[in-house]
Amino acid sequence: MSKDSKRFSNTIQIKNRKARFEYEFLDKYIAGLVLKGTEIKSIREGKVNLTDGYCYFRKGELYAKGIHISPYENSSFYSHEEARERKLLLKKQELKKLEAKIAEKGLTLVPIRLFINDRGFAKLEIALGKGKKIFDKRDSIKERDTKRELDRLRLQ
Repeated sequence: MSKDSKRFSNTIQIKNRKARFEYEFLDKYIAGLVLKGTEIKSIREGKVNLTDGYCYFRKGELYAKGIHISPYENSSFYSHEEARERKLLLKKQELKKLEAKIAEKGLTLVPIRLFINDRGFAKLEIALGKGKKIFDKRDSIKERDTKRELDRLRLQ
């Protein structure tokens, strides 16, 4: 193990568990984020909330809004705004493909996971999702409960 791999440990895995319950995922993408210095320090401390996050297009560029990154404690008065919109970095082909799919009715882009890759960069996994109906949510709850019961019986 080299010094660099020790320095950038891949232990930061912030997930949006609510999104999996609310949406059915059709396609997933990994995008880079444009961040400020204090934001990446807060991410490395794990102080991020993806629950209210969503993505949208403006002038052909993709932005994420509603992702809450808490202020870095040791920063001075040059700290970042907590819930500002952040630009997402994807290839031009992927952006065009996503923008065409978003134009369809009922599809949206939802951030599902924030992590730090091997090179030390923060990445956001986004999913093209379709909102679940009430009966789909009931099915999800039922599957989760039966899985929990089976696991409980196996442990006994």
